[in-house]
Amino acid sequence: MPPVSHATSESRGAGRWLLRFEVHLPCADEALWPAVTTPEGLRTWLAEADVLERRLGGAVTLRLRGGGPSVSGRVTAWDVERVAEYTVTGHGRIRFHLERVGTDSTVIRFLNERTGTEEERLDALAAWHHHFELLEAALQGHPADRPHWNDARWAELRASYAAFSGT
Repeated sequence: MPPVSHATSESRGAGRWLLRFEVHLPCADEALWPAVTTPEGLRTWLAEADVLERRLGGAVTLRLRGGGPSVSGRVTAWDVERVAEYTVTGHGRIRFHLERVGTDSTVIRFLNERTGTEEERLDALAAWHHHFELLEAALQGHPADRPHWNDARWAELRASYAAFSGT
């Protein structure tokens, strides 16, 4: 199974969406945990963490890659080496649930519960997919400061999600 496969999404009514990814990565969960829970790790694939209080209720401020705006929120779930969840303005609830598979493989069960239009749902699916590709590259020793965010790749992914969704 490829590390990053197409996500699924479901409507929660009135412009609310639940996006789901299952990402299989060939690394131990101990190596993956810092990538989703530390400023140093997040910087390699997702965002600059201007503030990240690593505890339930802690503050979070992320400056998104590619010149995106800063978003702030709280740590809304925290189970060390297993679950990290951030709820941030404009992006909703972002949950990383790590599950060990054997000794050297991990599955991320990722959820993003958010609001938005159908177009924003497709944008978010493509963006998360591309971010998970950057995470895979970072874990293989190629952090996002080398393979920069690629607008062409994002557009390709967005088109595939639109076709996949039948829109």
